Amino acid sequence: MMVRNGQDPQAPQARPATVLDGRGVRAGFLRLAPVGVFAAPFGLAFGAAAVEHGLLPLETLIMSATVFAGAAQFAVLDLWSHPLPLLSIALTVLAVNARHLLLGAALSPWVNALPWPRRLLALPLLSDANFADSYRSLREGGGDGVANLGVLVGGGLALWLAWTAGTALGAYAGSGLGDLGRFGIDLVMACFFAAVAAGDLKTPSSLLPAAVAAAVAVLALEAVPAGWNIILAALAGASVGALTGRLRPGR
Repeated sequence: MMVRNGQDPQAPQARPATVLDGRGVRAGFLRLAPVGVFAAPFGLAFGAAAVEHGLLPLETLIMSATVFAGAAQFAVLDLWSHPLPLLSIALTVLAVNARHLLLGAALSPWVNALPWPRRLLALPLLSDANFADSYRSLREGGGDGVANLGVLVGGGLALWLAWTAGTALGAYAGSGLGDLGRFGIDLVMACFFAAVAAGDLKTPSSLLPAAVAAAVAVLALEAVPAGWNIILAALAGASVGALTGRLRPGR
């Protein structure tokens, strides 16, 4: 095995030091603020739908501000009746949001490097979009070689503000604004995730897990309850990635 400059090329790279500061929060906010603009219409649609299902506008706004889980909130509306089926609602939210277990596991090396108060600050605004945006920068470290979890917090804050503002507009203005989907806004998030994922798909070893995950997500879409196809896809992709990693030469 060739060793250059005293370093083993197969040795794992040292993980960047981890911080959470205002500079990172500002950078994350500015990076995802444009995406947040396109997230607002989803909040608007939820606000209008929630009022139609019998929630008061203020109740709708409080739900979006405290729950901040769009897919789960839309799923709960289908169960909203009196008396509330609390167990069914809890299980539905658990199923739809179970993917956060995987997101949290991926972030754990950096989150666990922080003191407890900062860990609690880093996670409440976690979402798919700011995870996808910040994971690569955490893995690679910033220009100074430091992984800044403030990027995750700032991006989440930008999305949260857009989501709650959109919810407020939808709840108080009603459905009079029409279907914003006719402008193609619903495709923005999908394009954003595709662009982020494409940046990491540079080698055959990364393409295979992504292809498996995509295939599982599509095939399971109609076979399992909403949200579970994403969980199954993530588990399948991660399993293939772990297996191919073990099979690489030198492992």
